Amino acid sequence: MKHFRLIVKDNPPAKKEAQRLSDWLEKEKGVFVHWDEEDLSPSREGVEDHRPLDLVVVLGGDGTLLKAARLYGHRDAPILGINLGGLGFLTEIAMDEAQTLFDFILQGNYQTEERMMLKACILREGAAMPSLTFLNDVVINKGALARIIDLETSIGGQFLTSYRGDGLIVSTPTGSTAYNLSAGGPILHPALNSILLTPICPFTLTNRPIILRDDAVIDIRLGSKTSEVWLTFDGQVGYPLQPGDVVRVEKAEKPLRLIKTPFKNYFEILRTKLKWG
Repeated sequence: MKHFRLIVKDNPPAKKEAQRLSDWLEKEKGVFVHWDEEDLSPSREGVEDHRPLDLVVVLGGDGTLLKAARLYGHRDAPILGINLGGLGFLTEIAMDEAQTLFDFILQGNYQTEERMMLKACILREGAAMPSLTFLNDVVINKGALARIIDLETSIGGQFLTSYRGDGLIVSTPTGSTAYNLSAGGPILHPALNSILLTPICPFTLTNRPIILRDDAVIDIRLGSKTSEVWLTFDGQVGYPLQPGDVVRVEKAEKPLRLIKTPFKNYFEILRTKLKWG
């Protein structure tokens, strides 16, 4: 591994750590490191980076890693998350563990875990808008003052139900501990290949989360009498929807490769983050 890309949280302490880590990798390990402050700019969404890439290193929290996953998840390079943020389900590595882990990585002594990603696009008047991949979830929800919205949902062309409520979450197993969990959805092990549908404050109380196969193609049509409805990717990128729009969600072509921490297991992370006894 010779070409590293640092994706850095946009605050002075994170940039200071990035500079220190970059200097150490280049001077002590002979690695070429590239990073800049434009990585987290919204203008980078959908822009292809063709530079050589062996490893993506994220310094920040889960939000920073979600951004990196959308930018670089389609590349073959694995992603390493170093936690400088808060909760840190995805950024598993503490800063004081990083140098030891880099020694392992540069010796080829590391393991990766594949995380399924999804992609979604908007079909408007028969034409498909560009799709965007995501690691956690895509959410259809109404504005603060909007009325209940109707979402006619089909799986593989077969009608499922019409959700009425505040919205709908389509989540990966990785994203099951994000908004899905707050909305009452189940926790799925992140290595599973499944898609999770979770209604937000459904008007019909019998509407419950449903787990689908990973090859499901989900079409969600927005009802005609709706306004102020948004489609949001990983809680970071949003697009306004129009009545009659169809949101199509399906499995992305490539999974994300995350470098696993050798210092703790998933269930230890889960217990710690959720403060279980």
